[in-house]
Amino acid sequence: MPADANGLAERVLAVLGEVPDPEIPVISLTDLGIIREVRSGHPPEVVITPTYSGCPASIAIQLSIRQALDDAGLSEVEIRTELSPPWTTDWISESGRQKLLAYGIAPPETAEGRLKLRGDAPAICPQCGSAHTQEISRYGSTPCKALWRCLDCAEPFDRFKCI
Repeated sequence: MPADANGLAERVLAVLGEVPDPEIPVISLTDLGIIREVRSGHPPEVVITPTYSGCPASIAIQLSIRQALDDAGLSEVEIRTELSPPWTTDWISESGRQKLLAYGIAPPETAEGRLKLRGDAPAICPQCGSAHTQEISRYGSTPCKALWRCLDCAEPFDRFKCI
């Protein structure tokens, strides 16, 4: 984030750090990595990248950002959507990964972890911690998640797809 003289970037990030993702309300837009940058300028901009270009929550996300900025007295800040580079699960913060796990969603592997994978590695069950799991469906509760089942505790769970 570019620094600015009056702390605008820090203010914007603090405000947006409280805005939950509409599909996974336990994680903020900043923890999810959707908020990419705050640009000071005339006008200042917050740059966002949706998790994928066809994300059905994109409009709700923009409306939530606009409302939060307006409520904080930051109505001069514009919202710019940029699709390049595309969002990646590597942009999810460590705090965000822990929030996903606590919510019952297996977080995606980091880039380093994906380099170690051969084929599809099992997901770790967020309920019991078992790696004895299997994918039930490539598509879960949202397009960015797959549906898995733990073969030990028999609980179904979502797994964030690595992008």
